Amino acid sequence: MQRFFILPAAALAFLLALAACWFWPGLRVPVIGFLCAGLAALGLTVLLRAGQVSFGHAMYAAIGGYAAAFTARLFPGADALVVVGAGVLASVCAGTIAAAFVSRYRGIFFGMLNLGISMVLFALAGKLYAWTGGTDGLRFERPTLLGMTLDRGEFEFGVLALALTLAVALTWLIQRYFESSAGQVMVAIRTNETRLEYIGVSARATLAQGYLMSAALVGLSGALLSLEQGLVTPESGYWIRSGEYVFIAILGGSGHALGAFFGAAVFETIKLTAAVYFTNAWQMLLGLTLIAVIFFAPAGMVGWLEQARARLATGGAR
Repeated sequence: MQRFFILPAAALAFLLALAACWFWPGLRVPVIGFLCAGLAALGLTVLLRAGQVSFGHAMYAAIGGYAAAFTARLFPGADALVVVGAGVLASVCAGTIAAAFVSRYRGIFFGMLNLGISMVLFALAGKLYAWTGGTDGLRFERPTLLGMTLDRGEFEFGVLALALTLAVALTWLIQRYFESSAGQVMVAIRTNETRLEYIGVSARATLAQGYLMSAALVGLSGALLSLEQGLVTPESGYWIRSGEYVFIAILGGSGHALGAFFGAAVFETIKLTAAVYFTNAWQMLLGLTLIAVIFFAPAGMVGWLEQARARLATGGAR
């Protein structure tokens, strides 16, 4: 995909989303959920570039959410931006600790080690009732946003605008990273890690850097979602949620940062539509969608769009 098409399309989507949610307030919560899922999947896409899949990355969404809740409860006057920043910072700190040893492993060992850590944290979040509220979760009062005290509807729209702005900015930054030399090294980890070591590039350090970026993005999604709900529960870090993020990342494809949001849009649309019309079969529809993508578009939606554009360009040249 070419930049002259992507940037105007992203700006148009940004304005249309804001306008639609202004006139139809019922869209605000689903759109915020979609953006949070896209940000989390964007974090998984960074790891997919290196050929690594984490089955436990939802733990960073839980860490970000709980850190945001703790900040809002301990500092009642804290602004929403401070609350979200605290969630991201906590996720980065936790990711720094995990990256120190997770970056040593590859393949199924990388994925399962992350899953094991997330299961431990999920169990602790459910057991430490005095701190986390157990399975009931941790509630907190709605903070101010940019120093303004807003009612529920205004606050939802403010969080939506914040999430949209962050999604556009971070998608652009992550795509720039993919196109940089460091981003190309991430791809080389997947294709020929041994050669990287021969030329003096540390694959482990590069993967650890990507892991921190991934943790920050997933933590941001968890902090934003908890901010919109005023609640965070252990379910936000459950392994099934991690699987959903992997599903979205694979569905969108790792060829471009926008793939995470393409995948999130399809995932949320299928999930919401199937939940209404096929209450007992929405998981089956999602599974069939994933199977179809693996068979017919193994590079994800982004890869399929790239192939379609290349076919059209070839046909036009003829």
